[in-house]
Amino acid sequence: MNISRVDLNLLVYLDVLLRECNVTRAAEELGISQPAMSNSLRRLRDLFDDPVLVRTSDGMTPTDRALELQPLVRKVLSAAEQAILPKTEFDPSASARIFRIMASDYTESTLLPGLLRQLRDQAPNIRLDIMTPSDVSFHDVERGKVDLVINRFDTLPQSFHQVHLWDDSFSCVVSRENPVIKSWSLESYLASKHVWVSKTGMGVGVGMTPDDVQRLGWVDEALSKLGVKREISLFTRHYQAALLLAEQRDLIVTAPSMSAQSAIDSPRVVILDPPFEIPRMRLKMVWSPLLQHDPGHRWLRQLIKSVSEDIRK
Repeated sequence: MNISRVDLNLLVYLDVLLRECNVTRAAEELGISQPAMSNSLRRLRDLFDDPVLVRTSDGMTPTDRALELQPLVRKVLSAAEQAILPKTEFDPSASARIFRIMASDYTESTLLPGLLRQLRDQAPNIRLDIMTPSDVSFHDVERGKVDLVINRFDTLPQSFHQVHLWDDSFSCVVSRENPVIKSWSLESYLASKHVWVSKTGMGVGVGMTPDDVQRLGWVDEALSKLGVKREISLFTRHYQAALLLAEQRDLIVTAPSMSAQSAIDSPRVVILDPPFEIPRMRLKMVWSPLLQHDPGHRWLRQLIKSVSEDIRK
């Protein structure tokens, strides 16, 4: 096929169609009529000799061929966007931009203090809008409606860009009045009641169950490999709330160590090493390919990486 005979605008239409999986929404995003979008879909089907999107009980679903094309098309368009971007430098000291970042309260308590200090010095008028994991979907990130996502992830869409910020170990926070500290062992740990705290991934959360080990995460997976399980009395998605609950004399909170350190000055709790091995958790920064070459976005990513390097020291 001669590329000169192909309307390359079809790649733009394909990119949006595969993000939206909806002809009407794709037309709205591109500012064209729905019939024009439907006509573009027909042309795409002819071009690739493939249905591209098929109607199922779940709505319009991409074909296997379309899923293969998606990262390739995004890469081509991203390169084109970079080529036509004006060669202007981002001036953080003069910018009043709002950056929207999805982060758990673990990230807020560990990363944000240092990041805000840097912003005060370098970009005093830049503002941050911190969103919770339940506020955001992968679709929002893919469309560039959220600038950055900073969290732990088991899986991510292939098209997303990501950077590893740091790893963290786990610690146990226990009331000084909890008798478990007198005989700290795996056996006494398992005989106690526990607070589960986590919020991996994104999107509106669903209820937890103590039997769903895979969704419970690092701590319970590590226990499962030992052939044992803990008794979880409370499920929460907020680390700071969990650490306050650790002051109760019958509860143990097992949380990332950087988060647990915020309780180190409390006279009511002690911080202990877990009585079994737990794999370290990995914190990542993730963003859409649509924002990869944006000068202001690049500047913020570099700043966050620099702050993270200081935290790792």
